[in-house]
Amino acid sequence: MAPVLIALTLIQRLRGRLGAAALGQRLGFVARPAGPPTMWLHGASNGELTSAAGLLRRLVAARPDLSVLVTANTGTAVAMVQGWGMPEVRAALAPMDSLGAAGRVLRRWKPAALIVVENELWPVRLAAAEAARVPVALIGARMSARSAQRWARLAPGLMRTALGRLAFVSAQDKGSAARLVALGLSGDRLVPEVMLKAQVALPEGEACPQVVPRDRVLLAASTHPGEEAVILQAFKAARGQFDLLILAPRHARRSAEVAGLIAGAGLGYVRRSDGAVPAAGVPVFLADTMGEMALWYAVAGATVIGGSLVPLGGHTPYEPGAAGSAILHGPHMENFAEPAATLARAGGAVAVDRASLAAALAGLDAALQADLVAAARRALPADDGLEGLVARVLALLDAGR
Repeated sequence: MAPVLIALTLIQRLRGRLGAAALGQRLGFVARPAGPPTMWLHGASNGELTSAAGLLRRLVAARPDLSVLVTANTGTAVAMVQGWGMPEVRAALAPMDSLGAAGRVLRRWKPAALIVVENELWPVRLAAAEAARVPVALIGARMSARSAQRWARLAPGLMRTALGRLAFVSAQDKGSAARLVALGLSGDRLVPEVMLKAQVALPEGEACPQVVPRDRVLLAASTHPGEEAVILQAFKAARGQFDLLILAPRHARRSAEVAGLIAGAGLGYVRRSDGAVPAAGVPVFLADTMGEMALWYAVAGATVIGGSLVPLGGHTPYEPGAAGSAILHGPHMENFAEPAATLARAGGAVAVDRASLAAALAGLDAALQADLVAAARRALPADDGLEGLVARVLALLDAGR
């Protein structure tokens, strides 16, 4: 009786924290599909699902009758997917990693395949999919050297079992592919690498006003604590070159904190969460919403990559590069070590640290921005492997029907 009481108590607590609808989704009670054929796509949050959006659009274009369930670990990502306006796609919070919750989703949707983005290898969910005879593919797979070492030390058997349940894996780079094989992935399950985050598309019908010339707009994309204050001071020192700073923290919940830093730097600002857009004469635009980064890339002549001025491994250089925004990054780009090295060899990015950022910005005129953009596009061309990946997913769907 005690386990039942414990479970009921836990459910009551989760209901109080999440709300009844969200708890239902976490327990696997998702809305049923319109009908077969069906597919389940899962990504952790906004970044992962944004990177898979191009693939998803191509899949539903190729299979107009396909119903897709997209799950995420965060409510902001669910809302973002709902905002895509794709009638054949339903979004929900991901089920807990339990046989009951995952099995409930599998029974309700009966997907022809489960497509997982980046590194969301929940072991019980994979076991439930295997038991239901649902093939699983991992796309845009990422495995850093640090994560690989941790898995090899702490749970090598668990990772080997999880990788053995995958129908195929498309890694985002050769290093990730090699580390996954070293952790137990069979080499014959590897298909060509596709960097999903190289696929950048401006949301249809949306645009950000270009209130000042593009070469005078600086974007700080996906920043973390310890970075905003440095970037604000560097922007102030480089006002001869930049008139507008779009400051986009990685987590929108830090809006008030970042707004305090902007005010403390003596700079005026408006917030996206208040419905504002960049305005001439207002030096800082606080982009404190989720899922809109493509809008800011499109108007920024230069982008400072967040997570790289502090030891967090950095965020994607592909998106600013593809959008034609000159790239600056700090010394911590471990999450994208291969593309960062490629950019360095090609002269397609400016590497800075906290002390040198201001001087780098001050010298980043329109001509240098154009040179950096051209070099980055040569070094990191838009990935042409996406269509091949689409074909593989379609074949997996057909085989699983």
